[in-house]
Amino acid sequence: MMNERIKKLIELSGISVRGYYDETGSTPLELQKFTELIVKECADLVDDHDDLYVSYGDMIKKHFGVK
Repeated sequence: MMNERIKKLIELSGISVRGYYDETGSTPLELQKFTELIVKECADLVDDHDDLYVSYGDMIKKHFGVK
């Protein structure tokens, strides 16, 4: 089952998943896998970086090209 926060972010993004949720709250495996890969990449990026003078949020945004 997908995390409620991820479901909310999908909703806020405007991605239409209407009709995709089943009675357990699950979403298509592709969408779930996509979100898991993003979270893993962010976690790996932070884990691999030990500079205390860098904003991890800024580092993640720069990594993905997000302002």
